[in-house]
Amino acid sequence: MLKANNKLGLIFFPAFDWAISPTHPEREERLLYTQDQIFEEGIEDIEGIEFFNPIVADEKDIERVHFCVPDVRTRVTQSHLISAGGAIRAFQLVMEKKVDKAFALVRPPGHHAQRVVYGDKGFCIINIEAVMIERIRQEYKDLRVAIVDTDCHHGDGTQDIFWNDKNTLFISFHQDGRTLYPGTGFFDEFGGPGGYGYNLNIPLPPGTGEEGFLYVLDNVVLPILEEYKPDIIINSAGQDNHYTDPITNMNFTAQGYAELNHRLNPNIAVLEGGYSIEGALPYVNLGIILAMAGLDYSKVHEPDYNKERLRQPNNITEYVKKVSEIVYNRWKDKENLYIKDIRGKDYIQRQRHVYYDTDGIMENQVQNFKVCNKCSGVNTIDSRSDTGYHIFAITIPRDACSNCIDEGYSLYKYASNKYSHVYLQDRVNDLYFAK
Repeated sequence: MLKANNKLGLIFFPAFDWAISPTHPEREERLLYTQDQIFEEGIEDIEGIEFFNPIVADEKDIERVHFCVPDVRTRVTQSHLISAGGAIRAFQLVMEKKVDKAFALVRPPGHHAQRVVYGDKGFCIINIEAVMIERIRQEYKDLRVAIVDTDCHHGDGTQDIFWNDKNTLFISFHQDGRTLYPGTGFFDEFGGPGGYGYNLNIPLPPGTGEEGFLYVLDNVVLPILEEYKPDIIINSAGQDNHYTDPITNMNFTAQGYAELNHRLNPNIAVLEGGYSIEGALPYVNLGIILAMAGLDYSKVHEPDYNKERLRQPNNITEYVKKVSEIVYNRWKDKENLYIKDIRGKDYIQRQRHVYYDTDGIMENQVQNFKVCNKCSGVNTIDSRSDTGYHIFAITIPRDACSNCIDEGYSLYKYASNKYSHVYLQDRVNDLYFAK
């Protein structure tokens, strides 16, 4: 019998009872062909690969991360709670050393879901990786996490959630936002005052293939991870960079995904996007599973795979090299950039316009981050949507000093009555208030 070199836990939740619409890319059968491929290849028979059931996340798990308007029960379905629970289960298995690695093959996805949630954005309502991380941090307080988002779309939600958190390094490489939803993910999106330099975006040109992705990994991502030294590496494992994906413009392959996973060597992978449900996902997921298990993935190829046809043009190769150099140099120079952009200021303000494309909701935000020399600083969101809600949300960070804790509670207590709802996340004491 074949034996895995790394004990691997697989958490599978296809959510066959949930979809946005019958014809939507994120629909019920999205993981059906993956399920068939896994069993056809006999993955369940490999010693050291074990299937686990997800748990169900609860409201408190969601409230640690999001401000759901008006509340969690109104915005979040049971399928979303189980998807997040699948990710939590993956993290638990690794931390409890029941497995060496874990892969949450779950849907609905989550990396576009931001701190404020009015509805579905980019097929996402709650950010399952963020919910997973903050749940585990209740037991492992000082956990140093790196998230590497390989989805073709910029992980704008994950970026927003960990914008001010230097204990969560976020690296996203994705198709350039000038050519693809959500239109974000550029070099200057570098983090808030408490996490400045720990949010890194690598925008890649359409047509990038294996050579480009692996170059970015080897020359930017891995050197930064080596310097950052995270306790845990999470792959936000979107698969819509594939050459057959119907809504993107990249040329990555199943073999490339497997090789990337092998080199990245994440502790946990969580499925995000990927909408070529027959031509890509079964082969990509198989490659990732084999790579995480430490098994041979060299024979994993799509039926129509043609290496020559997918060869990356020289102009794209040169462009990727230039982008990589810019990002890595910014990382190395983050202290000087902090002095230039942050030092001497009391607050950093961030104005944002957020479009919930699935639900057709427009949101206008003003975020304020206190620049505190003792902690990450209390921060607030003044948010108004065209659904009629006008909210004020306050976050007291995990490392908050006594002054920032007091300021957070004072802001909550004396918030103007012009707001329809006021929320407070006290991450020091794991408390959530709403009025």
